[in-house]
Amino acid sequence: MDTKLLELLVCPVTKGPLTYDRERSELVSRSARLAYPVRDGIPVLLETEARTLSDEELEQLPTRTPLV
Repeated sequence: MDTKLLELLVCPVTKGPLTYDRERSELVSRSARLAYPVRDGIPVLLETEARTLSDEELEQLPTRTPLV
C-alpha cells in the first residue's frame, strides 16, 4: 500500500482515519468497525464490500500502523 495514498484516504462512512492491515490486505476503520478490502493494490472503499469487525478483531489490531 502506497503510504502517500494511505495518508489521503478516509473511511467513506465516518470520514475518519484508516489503518492498513498488511496480513489481511485490508484498510480498517475503527470508528465504523469495518474492514475494506485492498485488491491488487487498489482500496475498495465501498460499504457493501466491507466486512464488519468483531470486538476481538478490534482488540487485536494495533492502534495505528506505521507509514514506513
